[in-house]
Amino acid sequence: MGSVIEFPSDGSTDVGYLALPASGGGPGVVVIQEWWGLVDHIKDVCDRFAAEGFVALAPDLYHGTNVTEPDEAAKLMMALELDRAMRDMGGAVDEVAARSSGGGVGVVGFCMGGGLALMLASQRPDKVRAVVPFYGVVPWQGAQPDYSALSGAVLGHFAGRDESASPEMARALVRTLRKAGNDDVSIHIYPECDHAFFNDTRPEVYDAEASALAWQRTTEFLRSRLR
Repeated sequence: MGSVIEFPSDGSTDVGYLALPASGGGPGVVVIQEWWGLVDHIKDVCDRFAAEGFVALAPDLYHGTNVTEPDEAAKLMMALELDRAMRDMGGAVDEVAARSSGGGVGVVGFCMGGGLALMLASQRPDKVRAVVPFYGVVPWQGAQPDYSALSGAVLGHFAGRDESASPEMARALVRTLRKAGNDDVSIHIYPECDHAFFNDTRPEVYDAEASALAWQRTTEFLRSRLR
């Protein structure tokens, strides 16, 4: 089980959930929340990474606020101060890098967090070596990542029945990244799945088989890129 910690970020202090492996060290991963906030599901993902030997930290981008209703979540997402969120996530990258072993840091994000993970990887190519967006979208106009700066490897997971992060959008992301010069890019599309299929707290969309496969692919990918 992890714990809530404070960590420095661009001259201020931020809060996040940190989970450490039994050994105390390992490759580092920053986990980026969905639009609900730093909820138990995201903390559980950190714990699962720790059980696999990773140092995992999820910054609290809503600073203590969690919601359960989609309308509330959408309002929080659209009101998110992107500059502050990028500072929060950048601080998390530095904190994980200081605590972890291996080469560079991985970033894994879900839904809104998938889009933020791509943004973070483009802003911190100095330390982010691998990025894994799960059904990731960038919903803010004018906030598209500078993909030419994204040098880390990319592994994307997308759902066949997802309209907000459709398979067509996933394939366009691959084309964009490769056109920008990044050849270490791959995606997996899970044809019978819905958006948020990895979230086991949402039984209406959760798919156990696809989640297990996506998890295996993610941990193997991160281990191979963060040596």
